[in-house]
Formats: sequence, structure tokens, C-alpha cells
Amino acid sequence: MTTVIVADDDAGVRAGVRAILDTTSDIAVVGEAADGTDALRLIAELTPDVALLDVRMPAPDGLEVAATLDTINSVTAAVILTTFDDREYVDAALRADVRGFPLKASDPYELVVAVRAASTGGAYLSPRIASMLVSDIRCRDTVTNTEVRDVGSRLTSRERDVLRLLAHGLTNRQIGDQLHLAESSIKTHVASIFLRLDTTNRVQAAIVAHQLGLV
Repeated sequence: MTTVIVADDDAGVRAGVRAILDTTSDIAVVGEAADGTDALRLIAELTPDVALLDVRMPAPDGLEVAATLDTINSVTAAVILTTFDDREYVDAALRADVRGFPLKASDPYELVVAVRAASTGGAYLSPRIASMLVSDIRCRDTVTNTEVRDVGSRLTSRERDVLRLLAHGLTNRQIGDQLHLAESSIKTHVASIFLRLDTTNRVQAAIVAHQLGLV
């Protein structure tokens, strides 16, 4: 069972998120917080698998909470609840090792996928957020985007398959099941992908996968 706390200053959002997650049999909401202070307290007390954090909640906000998770415990993964216009927050979240970016107004199943991915060491990037990031990169830095495509062309066929599934939020074990490979082999492929793409985590690799048109 994946345990989750939900932190958002809007009681209606918290209730909606809980209602969505309560429809699953493998996810349990074990606590709610209206601000970052309460979120940190619950994370320390309950050590949930996932902390769903509103990016704009009262201080400390979701990004600040995510950035301090390692000082509290090494169990809880951060998933940021965001809206489509939170572009600057997404940039900061990528640097804070946030494991998921579901949109508040998106398909409810997106939230479930994000929680499941984060709880098992994976990552989930909303397709709309990914498209926004890719478009922004293309507009801001064409040379860098071209270089990314060149690097992507050096991926093996198997690495491209792994990267595509990784970008969909699948864990190493799930990718292995899809490709009929051992989990250890997938770990090796993921490490190689990170090295070739000059990325350090699954979210960054997922962004590149969108740039390469694999998703």
C-alpha cells in the first residue's frame, strides 16, 4: 500500500485529491496539510511514501518542502500539484528532484499514475507540462535543442525503447516486464541513457524523450 499526504491550502482541492486516490486499492491518504509547516510535520511523523504538494501553498511552499525532504527522511518522494501557468515553478522543481508533475485540472488518472510512479522510484511528467517545456526550450535555445537531438541519435534502439517507457512514468521493473528484460538490465540501460543525455534523474530524461518525439 502506497501512503500519501496531501498538502494544499484549498480544502476543496484536498478533498478532490483524496476522492480520486480513494478510488484505488493500492493508495491510501494518511494525512492532509493546509500549509508547508504542517506538511513537514506530517512527513516527519508519518514517513509517507509520497507527499503531494501544492506549489503555491503558504510558506514554506511546495518547492521548499520538496527541497528539504532529504533532511527529514529518505523515504518520501515529492509530487508537485501544479497548474499550466506555473512555468517558473517547474524549472525549480526539476532542480529539487521532484518526482511528479500532474496538473490539477488534468485527467484524474494522471494523479494516480504520478503517485504510483513516484512511490516506486519512477517519475511522471504531465504531457502538457512536457510539451510546454519542450516548446520553451526550442524557442529559447535552438542550438541546445539541436544538440539534444544529436545526442538522442546516438542512443541504441533498446535505449530509445527504455527512454520512451521511462518517460511514461514506468519503473525499472515495469519497463523490464514490457521489454521482457531483467530489472538489472534496465538499470544498466537507464544509467547509460543518463550518461548519453547528460541528465541526472528520470524527470530530466523524460523531458528529453519529449524533445526527441518519443512520447
